[in-house]
Amino acid sequence: MRIVQIIDSLQVGGAEKMAVNFANSLSKKIEFSGLVVTRNEGPLTSQIATGVNYLFLNKKNAVDLKALFKLKAFCVKGQVEYVHAHGTSFFMAFLLKMIYPKIKIIWHEHAGARVQASFTNNLPMRFCSQFFDGIIVVNQTLEKWFKDVLKFKNVIYLPNFTLLNPNETKNTILKGTAGKRILCLANLRSPKNHQMLIDVAKKIMEYAPEWTFHLVGKDFGDAYSRLIHENISALGLQNNVYIYGLREDTGYIISQCDIGILTSSSEGLPVALLEYGLQEKAVVSTDVGEIPLIISTGINGYFVPSNDAELFAKALIRLIDSPDKIKSFGRELGQTIASFHSENAVITLYLNWLNKIK
Repeated sequence: MRIVQIIDSLQVGGAEKMAVNFANSLSKKIEFSGLVVTRNEGPLTSQIATGVNYLFLNKKNAVDLKALFKLKAFCVKGQVEYVHAHGTSFFMAFLLKMIYPKIKIIWHEHAGARVQASFTNNLPMRFCSQFFDGIIVVNQTLEKWFKDVLKFKNVIYLPNFTLLNPNETKNTILKGTAGKRILCLANLRSPKNHQMLIDVAKKIMEYAPEWTFHLVGKDFGDAYSRLIHENISALGLQNNVYIYGLREDTGYIISQCDIGILTSSSEGLPVALLEYGLQEKAVVSTDVGEIPLIISTGINGYFVPSNDAELFAKALIRLIDSPDKIKSFGRELGQTIASFHSENAVITLYLNWLNKIK
């Protein structure tokens, strides 16, 4: 089998990590595994395995013919059978199908909020999907939506999986006191609901001021980012909430923390949750997307309703007051990830599904 992953960038994000994970894993299992980046390279470039055939298109606009024919030449030379397009890169895959009809297009939708998007916003995807041979989704709500609303038959739900980066350089030293750090691994974007995190941090500061929050993810410097920074200052949280921006050594960062959190208002299956589990960290999260299928509340973590800062803070306090729970929840979550979200299990399902596509 000969498969190429397509992604718009290699900045640190869930879809980007999954594109690299698929390319790296497949390089050990199939004849040809490729990874094509359309617009921007980024920190995840360093995580690409040596067995992956890599191409950067340096695409300049939506319909960049030079980049498109460069992609076609790459696929022809590699005798590629399947193009696996992640997120918004589906449009590039659609254009490729127009000039290279024999290629099979698989689209991987990572955005759990797709079902809430308006008809107009979904229109480009609806049109392009007529040329897809299969769709992969990251939660069962999306699977039902594509089948019932879009009437697309060949849809499969595949859970995300994560891999340790053997080439990671340990650079980031977190502030705060060891043993009392809470990590949120998420880009500064509105679906991640950092405003709720700030509200939670205020409550925790009043109860346990020695505990600190560490926000790691790309800071876009936009209105959302400015609001978060302003609220941290306005609430006097400068010594309790630290923003680090984009970092490459996320594995090392997770190792320095005790509790992982996700305050998202919308999710599919966040890779950050899998990364927390891989390092056996206790977790508190909102109950969005597929998160309740991973977290068994009171056993391997806690989940609370979205936008409920009061309950979220209470769940954190229960962990802060019980070091034994922090350890036991972490161990249990690690076992859950190993059992149900392993690389081998997901890739086996994926290849079996592809083999059925005619």
